[in-house]
Amino acid sequence: MTEPISISAGADEMQRKDTMSIQLTKHAKEVDVPCNELCSASMHTDRKEQSTSEITKEHVHGSTRKLEKTDMIKSLMADQDAYRNCELNLPVSSNPSAMESSMDSEEDMYRDAEEIEREKTLLVCETGSSEFKLSVAPEMDIMEYCIKEWRGNTPVAKRMKKGYEAVSQKFASIRRVRGDNYCALRATLFQALSQATQLPSWLQSEDFTMLPEKLLSKYDWIKQWQLKQKLGRKIGEIDDEIKEYLMLLRKKWKNISEIKTPNEKQEACDELFKNEEEEYSLYEALKFLMLNTAIELYNDDKNGRRVPVFSWLLFARDTSSNPCQLMHNHLNQIGHSGGLEQVEMFLLAYALQYTIQVYRLYKYSTDEFITLYPNDPKEDWPVVTLITEDDRHYNIPVGMCQETVL
Repeated sequence: MTEPISISAGADEMQRKDTMSIQLTKHAKEVDVPCNELCSASMHTDRKEQSTSEITKEHVHGSTRKLEKTDMIKSLMADQDAYRNCELNLPVSSNPSAMESSMDSEEDMYRDAEEIEREKTLLVCETGSSEFKLSVAPEMDIMEYCIKEWRGNTPVAKRMKKGYEAVSQKFASIRRVRGDNYCALRATLFQALSQATQLPSWLQSEDFTMLPEKLLSKYDWIKQWQLKQKLGRKIGEIDDEIKEYLMLLRKKWKNISEIKTPNEKQEACDELFKNEEEEYSLYEALKFLMLNTAIELYNDDKNGRRVPVFSWLLFARDTSSNPCQLMHNHLNQIGHSGGLEQVEMFLLAYALQYTIQVYRLYKYSTDEFITLYPNDPKEDWPVVTLITEDDRHYNIPVGMCQETVL
């Protein structure tokens, strides 16, 4: 649990009125759909808006598992107000003078709206008379990027600069990632492929491509999976399409991992992430793997087996109290109306069996500046590193080519 930072009563009151915690929130477009077995087992809870920063390393044990789980979530609820007061946030402002007026004001905490929008716009590269979209921009010196993005002297700008300076001790450059609500998946997969040296064991399984058929035979509601730009597809096509995506993921991962030289490996990744059709197919494969992992965790918890604490919070949201709701209200929305929330970063890490290390620049000088998903990583899981200014958009720090483990 993160120790709340001591603040004055006046600042406490101001932040209670003027700031919004970055936390697990209810998705704006909740979908109400009929579901079968997993949906009927919805957990009755009002435990929404939990912060994954408070996830501990405890696990469920034996006969006391349910009591521990209840106490844990109640404790998180009791500490919510105190945590909210010490959270550093990212408001949007287009008024430079307001940003310099007070450390406690919302305008002081964020870049202006125009800069935020620029960060999330498509990266376009012109080649002659043609144009193509870049999913991952070329390398740029990380401090040059920082100076370009953060020119002011407001408290938040100073914090960001210090954060970038700290990252620059480990990574020389940064690559901007296209911001279209796939950025977390894009940045994670790009890093995993660009430093992969072998095919992960879960991709080598003979049953890997049979996963869609296996799940659809048990859970009919998966037929309502939303594929990108496939609004008019026939219901019966879903298993074949996802199977193709999984086969593509294994093929690309295998091919890139077999490339020996770092430069050639990087070139192969760059080419892959210029192919929009293949790129988005890979994201659908990742999302389906996340759903499969969620179903496994849900069933393990239901059957009294040990599960990581983040899964409690994943299913404590009233928009994802079971895997069916998670699919409809969250996974189906990724790439459309929303990206990954923090608790879903844990789910992605477990699905890939990778540790995702994130430099959270707005958390500089706190214990959460470097956050690990999961926060109790497996020793044999490879590590990928991302960088974020706001827990919404992710870029890629580069300069360390070798694959490492914690």
